[in-house]
Amino acid sequence: MCRHLAWLGAPRTLAALTLDRPSSLLRQSWAPRRMRHGTVNADGFGVGWYAPGLRPEPARYRRAVPMWTDASYSSFAGAVTSGCVLAAVRSATVGMPVEETATAPFTEGRLLLSHNGRVPADGALRELAARPGAPVPDSRCDSAIVAALLWESASRLPLPRAVADVVLTLGGLREPDGTPSRLNLLVTDGTQLVASTWRDTLSYREEVDGIVVASEPDDDESDWVDVPDQYLLVADTDKVTLSSLIS
Repeated sequence: MCRHLAWLGAPRTLAALTLDRPSSLLRQSWAPRRMRHGTVNADGFGVGWYAPGLRPEPARYRRAVPMWTDASYSSFAGAVTSGCVLAAVRSATVGMPVEETATAPFTEGRLLLSHNGRVPADGALRELAARPGAPVPDSRCDSAIVAALLWESASRLPLPRAVADVVLTLGGLREPDGTPSRLNLLVTDGTQLVASTWRDTLSYREEVDGIVVASEPDDDESDWVDVPDQYLLVADTDKVTLSSLIS
């Protein structure tokens, strides 16, 4: 499993969002508090952010090392600000490669995506990814294949519908031992956040100057809202909408 977060609102530094909070993403890389599967997230990390006026696509920094070992990131994170950021720390699924190309966030055009979960990366999943016109995954890992399927879906559907389409398409897949798929997706195009809950945790907090959506709260304040399982969250700077994926 993994931990991820996204911010949409007034510009904040990468450090403020990922390093400085009491239970920041950095701390979650070795001491997550709500992770249901696994104990640490030491198989890589990544951050994507938008720089309006400089480039239309998001910038991205990824490493296949534990977040706490990367002095380069901590040296510049306090100097980079953005109004939309998506970041993740990774706990690789057994059998999946530990490499930069397997590390979130994945990107295509203006989109950034992180996958907190697990999907059987063979059989039906690979058949879906091999459909004519489907983008080629960055890696053979399950999350990269899920991202490629989302790129294809988002090319023909509004982003919230595309996320729901992918989750519902893959949600019934199981490992040979019967282990079900886990599909907490977090996606942004720089103007909205779209997230799914499918067998793992997700919370959000509305603040005066924006909204943060995360696998788990990064402090112990009482204004965090837990998202029910099998729900879709859609948020912009004005409102948050929750809807059931299965009703």
